[in-house]
Amino acid sequence: MSADKILQVIDRMDPEKALGELSRALKKLFAHLGEEARMNFVVNLVGEAGADKLGSLVHY
Repeated sequence: MSADKILQVIDRMDPEKALGELSRALKKLFAHLGEEARMNFVVNLVGEAGADKLGSLVHY
């Protein structure tokens, strides 16, 4: 399925319902990704300023 088709489906959904469905899909995808790929996704999602805040929440 193309990104445009996915966006069309999401646009027809209630925002809270769309987030719930996206969350389910992301959980499945994240299970197959490495830590770096997951972190890159989150950084791209929240932006660089958010990455600084996110990094402060992660304790190694």
